[in-house]
Amino acid sequence: MEVSRGSGGGSGCAPVLPASRVLVASRNFANDATFEIKKCDLHRLEEGPPVTTVLTREDGLRYYRMMQTVRRMELKADQLYKQKIIRGFCHLCDGQEACCVGMEAGINPTDHLITAYRAHGFTFTRGLSVREILAELTGRRGGCAKGKGGSMHMYAKNFYGGNGIVGAQVPLGAGIALACKYNGKDEVCLTLYGDGAANQGQIFEAYNMAALWKLPCIFICENNRYGMGTSVERAAASTDYYKRGDFIPGLRVDGMDVLCVREATKFAAAHCRAGKGPILMELQTYRYHGHSMSDPGVSYRTREEIQEVRSKSDPIMLLKDRMVNSNLASVEELKEIDVEVRKEIEDAAQFATADPEPPLEELGYHIYSNEPPFEVRGANQWIKFKSIS
Repeated sequence: MEVSRGSGGGSGCAPVLPASRVLVASRNFANDATFEIKKCDLHRLEEGPPVTTVLTREDGLRYYRMMQTVRRMELKADQLYKQKIIRGFCHLCDGQEACCVGMEAGINPTDHLITAYRAHGFTFTRGLSVREILAELTGRRGGCAKGKGGSMHMYAKNFYGGNGIVGAQVPLGAGIALACKYNGKDEVCLTLYGDGAANQGQIFEAYNMAALWKLPCIFICENNRYGMGTSVERAAASTDYYKRGDFIPGLRVDGMDVLCVREATKFAAAHCRAGKGPILMELQTYRYHGHSMSDPGVSYRTREEIQEVRSKSDPIMLLKDRMVNSNLASVEELKEIDVEVRKEIEDAAQFATADPEPPLEELGYHIYSNEPPFEVRGANQWIKFKSIS
């Protein structure tokens, strides 16, 4: 039955869940509901994404679970970092969950995505498990990059990372879109960057080539209002990032609403698949944490500002309210999902702290994907590492 499938597989608090399952199963939920969504601002477009959309119960439960998983995973990463189990760079995306979940809902698994270094959410929505992500954060063998990539360099099928150089992933994304066109595949590439990277010259070079060659590239600016500690108003003469493509059509989207992001992504992908060339999307979103774990996040904005966004625009809260008010789910059922997600995160964290680190002799492994073994020079000419694909 749909209810039991949507509410997950059961775990953790075994004595409590059967009773709540009976309660959920005895209720007649709606199969779907229609919602009004915010109209997008448009640039060089006659019409934009729809202003109403249908959400099925099954999709709603899936989006809710995914957003809760990303939120809890990021909070666990925060905890592990403060315990010094995760070291180095670590950029968290809690508050921005509607972006990664909404985008994935608007494209196909065969489509492509490349982003900057706030990448944990996208790594999860592109198909990797929490266990692989947290183990990568702690630098363990079971991590998605064998413990060698860390927070900024995770990869999955049709997901090209996690990139540490500000803005440098944008020309790469245009290149992936060129490959899609060159190979005659009906695929698009979502190329993401933040408002802090939006003034980079290489981004405008990529715009130009993508427009000249009509590449199936969706350039996406995740505008979370602050590039590191600098507000967009202090960093950009024009904060209309969706118009920055000039000759490229653009749309500005409510990035805190998973349904808004989904519909805008579907619209943009259809534009590219129709052979009309690139399109630009600006997602207006917000991060609750600082820029990175070394930034407390309250020296350039007030705690009251953060709290106001949490109380009025939280993406998980917005979806939850819609589903409960439209009889797509009950509060009890969503709480049950919360319990299951918490247990999944705790289990993954246990694995990520117990799994061994990769051995030193594997330092040179996986430089190439399909090459005969060869030797790599170490810190001096007498140290050699073997490289195996």
